Amino acid sequence: MKMGLKKLENHKGVVVKALLDSGAMGLFMDMTFAKEKGFKMEKLKKTLLVRNVDGTVNAGGAITHQVECNMFFKGHVERARMDVYNLGKTEVILGMLWLAAYNLEIDWEKGEVKMTCCPPICGKRKQKEGKKEVKKVEKDENEETLKRLVPKRFWKWKKVFGKRESERMPVRKT
Repeated sequence: MKMGLKKLENHKGVVVKALLDSGAMGLFMDMTFAKEKGFKMEKLKKTLLVRNVDGTVNAGGAITHQVECNMFFKGHVERARMDVYNLGKTEVILGMLWLAAYNLEIDWEKGEVKMTCCPPICGKRKQKEGKKEVKKVEKDENEETLKRLVPKRFWKWKKVFGKRESERMPVRKT
């Protein structure tokens, strides 16, 4: 799947072909790709040994560096740390932990990928939640709406959820 990566230090972006790999556990970026595109690589304090499916040590050696960048896909954004490794012709691998967090909808016949179940770290989800909060504040004068939005266990304090009360700062106690 094609997605964007943006470097943190200069905000320059690149488009990459990412491989969705349920057999990999993490996020990976190819060493040659990282160097060619100028990503800032951070040396790990402790190297990570890479093992094949059969348990043998991978011929590519150990993971010694990471890259931190922003990942973009169809309005979704996330800060990510990717292990840098020799991936051959593959630029980026998105492994099982990432796949499980986003729970992608994939139409294999059309080759379409949709992100409909974003985790809390996704920028698009945060934008949607922010818009919902604005709507809640606009409606909070209505008693019915207030009871619907505020869990029952908090109703005895419903006065503090009103518009008037929410616009003033609490009294400072020293």
